[in-house]
Amino acid sequence: MSVSIAFVGDGITAHGRWGEWFPDFEVHNLGISGDTSDEVLKRLQSVIDLRPDAVVLLAGTNDLGWRRSDEYIVRNLETMLCDLRKHLPEARILIHSVTPREREYAETIRSVNRHLWQFAPTQKVAYLDLWPALAEPDGEISPKYSEDRLRLTEAGYEAWLRELRPAIDELFARPPATSSIPIQNA
Repeated sequence: MSVSIAFVGDGITAHGRWGEWFPDFEVHNLGISGDTSDEVLKRLQSVIDLRPDAVVLLAGTNDLGWRRSDEYIVRNLETMLCDLRKHLPEARILIHSVTPREREYAETIRSVNRHLWQFAPTQKVAYLDLWPALAEPDGEISPKYSEDRLRLTEAGYEAWLRELRPAIDELFARPPATSSIPIQNA
């Protein structure tokens, strides 16, 4: 029986070659270009219906183009994590930090990521911070990883994968988030 991973998110996820990069898994690419956290949240049931062994989530950057606040983005992402944990109690879940983009969004993204980093453990979710791998010191995404300060180049995906592969290995090295405890009859 193969182990399944659902990659969930926006266009950054959609353009990933997950099956090629993770050939040992049954991969579901559930990224949709242009999706905000609202759209990802609305289609979360389709992720739950797949019953994957693991969910890898990256969302929130498109909300910035709509000038949504850090609180708005955090609320949607936290709701996703709570819903996933509730409906997929034994799934392994990994949430990424919101990726850097234009410098003007750096403080909002940092705020969202700080909240996610603090909240993820409460839902037994692993958190992967991509900021150190992709951002310049001023908070803008490195030009070697994005030509338009939003979408990743091939080099951007390679930088992401250098962080993601060990995170997925660690995700599967741990037991599932919950397991049943046998109750002995009295």
